Amino acid sequence: MNAKKYAAEAIGTFWLTFAGCGSAVIAAGFPQVGIGLVGVSLAFGLSVVTMAYAIGHISGCHLNPAVTVGLAAGGRFPAGQIIPYIIAQVIGAIVAAAVLYVIASGAAGFDLAKGFASNGYGEHSPGHYDAVVCFIMEVVMTMMFLFIIMGATHGNAPAGFAPLAIGLTLAMIHLVSIPVTNTSVNPARSTGPALFVGGWALAQLWMFWVAPLIGGVLGGVIYRWLSAEPTGMVEGR
Repeated sequence: MNAKKYAAEAIGTFWLTFAGCGSAVIAAGFPQVGIGLVGVSLAFGLSVVTMAYAIGHISGCHLNPAVTVGLAAGGRFPAGQIIPYIIAQVIGAIVAAAVLYVIASGAAGFDLAKGFASNGYGEHSPGHYDAVVCFIMEVVMTMMFLFIIMGATHGNAPAGFAPLAIGLTLAMIHLVSIPVTNTSVNPARSTGPALFVGGWALAQLWMFWVAPLIGGVLGGVIYRWLSAEPTGMVEGR
């Protein structure tokens, strides 16, 4: 039943956004015991691993509009389901950002101006990287993410290990790109926090839709060209 798939995608994207962005907002810089960049990277990766095992058999556990579009471009997902999946993912991310805001704002000194885990370029890039560099980073990272997702979920890949490969890839992507864009590779994850920060975060949100979607399509198409499917269409991870 499609409604259950959409609900699974909303719940899964809620978990990815809440756990990943929550680790950055609440735990990354906590005095003396902050988890730092490595901890945030692992939180994003582990959110995917855990949810892939929980809902992969229900919806494919995309949790990301770029993954949904990339899988469709790679012949793994029906085009007619793209929009409903994306709507469910964005709703999940917005709800996660709302819950995170309620929790984080309970601490003294909380300030949305600190970014609330939003993605940005230029002066809003953690390392002050310019827009062109940030765009390239998001395209390349999302392209490789989709390439690995396509490979890990291929019918000839070792069974049962796809969630680990995909989660570790997302952690590695964050390790490399947090200093550049605060790491998106996921338009839904970017949209949730940006709606609460407003201003610059909303003005720059376009990049974190356009670049990941381009990267997702490239990754899906390249893998589709490289490796033929053994049988039929599947729903992804």
